[in-house]
Amino acid sequence: MAHKIPGPEILAPAGNAQMLSAAVYSGADAVYLGLTGYNARRSAGNFTPEELCDAVRFCHARGVRVHVTLNTLVFGNELSGLADAVRAVAEAGADAVIADDLAVAALVKQIAPGLHLHASTQMTIHTPEGARQMAEMGYDRVILARELSLEEIRAVVKASPIEVEVFIHGAMCMAVSGQCMMSAFLGGRSGNRGACAGPCRLPFDATPGLRPGQPGTACHLSLKDMDLVPHMAALMDAGVASVKIEGRLRTPEYAAAAVAACRAAREGKAYDETLLRDIFSRSGFTDGYLVGRNDKNMFGVRTQADADATRAATPKARELFRRELSRIPVTFSVEVLPDSIALTAADAEGRTARAVSRTAPQPAQKDQSEAITRALSKTGGTPFCVGDIQLPEEARTAFLPGSEWNELRREALERLLEFRSAPAPKEVHPCSLPVWTPRRPGLPKLAARFERAEQIPADLADKLAFLVLPVGQAAKLPEPLRSRTLLELPRVCFGAGEEAVKAALAACEGQGYRGVVLNNPAHLRYATSLPQYGGMGLNVTNPVSAGRWRDLGLQGMLVHPETPLPAMSLIDPGLPTAALCYGHMPLMLTRACPLKNVRDCKGCSRSGSLRDRKGRDFPVRCSAPAMAGIRTVYNPVPLYMGDRLKELPVDFALAAFTLEDSDRVHQILELLLAGRGFDSEFTRGLYYTG
Repeated sequence: MAHKIPGPEILAPAGNAQMLSAAVYSGADAVYLGLTGYNARRSAGNFTPEELCDAVRFCHARGVRVHVTLNTLVFGNELSGLADAVRAVAEAGADAVIADDLAVAALVKQIAPGLHLHASTQMTIHTPEGARQMAEMGYDRVILARELSLEEIRAVVKASPIEVEVFIHGAMCMAVSGQCMMSAFLGGRSGNRGACAGPCRLPFDATPGLRPGQPGTACHLSLKDMDLVPHMAALMDAGVASVKIEGRLRTPEYAAAAVAACRAAREGKAYDETLLRDIFSRSGFTDGYLVGRNDKNMFGVRTQADADATRAATPKARELFRRELSRIPVTFSVEVLPDSIALTAADAEGRTARAVSRTAPQPAQKDQSEAITRALSKTGGTPFCVGDIQLPEEARTAFLPGSEWNELRREALERLLEFRSAPAPKEVHPCSLPVWTPRRPGLPKLAARFERAEQIPADLADKLAFLVLPVGQAAKLPEPLRSRTLLELPRVCFGAGEEAVKAALAACEGQGYRGVVLNNPAHLRYATSLPQYGGMGLNVTNPVSAGRWRDLGLQGMLVHPETPLPAMSLIDPGLPTAALCYGHMPLMLTRACPLKNVRDCKGCSRSGSLRDRKGRDFPVRCSAPAMAGIRTVYNPVPLYMGDRLKELPVDFALAAFTLEDSDRVHQILELLLAGRGFDSEFTRGLYYTG
């Protein structure tokens, strides 16, 4: 099916059938597309199981691979449908599944082990240890976070036992993928479940001096599109296996322009930079992450001028897929028969198709080699190009009209294309999912997570089942509390940050801590000296993923806060589970700093806020300056369940303290311990949705 390509795979988006054909006709080596219902772009056209079969046949006939996105978090009542989706992907003969939830990976391995398994960028893999862990867990490819520098990509590729895929062009989420809850908590549409409403493109204004309640107007959470096409040679040198174009919600013309640019860059040729910019941009492009330049130039919005440029560029981009790119080499063999001439077309995989002339050849007055070669080389408009033409001596002196040779060529290639498009389903194994009985709620024990050791109230600590504290705060923790404290590892730590976390954790060995909270698959590899527990970053939303994490060694886990209570009640892995009962939700983690739109790092307090269009301030906190740090945008309205703790179907209710001073922490803990209602504005989050 596949033919050899000179460099990394060019992977194009296919949000619908029209975009699929545009991407393929313009030269994509692979496409990624969504199966209706279980992918991170539910508002794209997507494909039904029947349409997926047609799409795979169309692509495979042309040597193009098909990667299917099943990359959303799922709830327990959706697992049966997810299993059906995996079967549909396998029966269609697709090449790979792009997975986020460990439940998807588990079902792929059980139902269709012949499918390749790619770790979605939503798994937040961004370090060498993360890539190694994905390999150990049975993945064939890891799709890295968009935020990495070139040197960080090199380090991951060098360490990775499996293929590495990176994004090369298209829209960038402000948040690290898989670590954003802004759309879910502000509008009830979860990006982690494929329904992101894109609130970060709306006004979130970091401008200082706004009057209280004054609406924000600047879009300081809106990043320009990524464009790393000019860095193709460097990415090739780094050893990436695939370069991915983002944009399943865009147009066929966009897909074609991006694919054409990537193909030219891969071949070291010039490409139409103006067309690529005009077909879609947000005030231009950025390569800030790749080159380590984190500044206000990374930010941009879609302007009227951008939209006008797109309308003007669309007809030119449409020409890129008006005719199909000829790229599959074929060998033609001519055979002279007593009453006819037979033409055989063969591809590199050994498939052959034969056509026989309707008339007998006549003796030629001169050598026919040139005329035959010219006729057989007219493969334009088909996916085929001529690799070799085998003409025996008797064919050189046999005459057929040019129209007959053209017909032989057309017929042979049509048959070969039909053979190449024959269905090739993957083997499907039976899978019987258990029936999960909803867990009855009881009164969970209260625990608390603190951002800083100073927040811990000495007089209430003994009333908490356990404490959670970032590993970087361990040295400040009073020794008597260590045996009840879990050390939390960061959800994201770029570059040298991973080594720093390892060192901080190693310094805590033998110090009497209760355990460590993992927030990324990478942590499984080096947080081994203490009992392991799962945090928010692992995105546990269903019983299969919970069971998989249990099998990987976890002794307890936090259920993701986007999980409604009925779905939460199905998660009972035979280990303690916890749910948030209080906290200002970290709506997004981002490497780009929204505050840099109005200030630089020098003299920055690492604290600020963003004003939305309704006049509400969203706190921003920075873990460190420049490219090393992570910025967190918090919901100004906290989640609170203190008066409804009995409705949480978990063993522990976890209060998460971040922005609060020690006095406010004390007040809130007293409310929680007494089971009283909250004393100011709050939200129940998503617990009562669905």
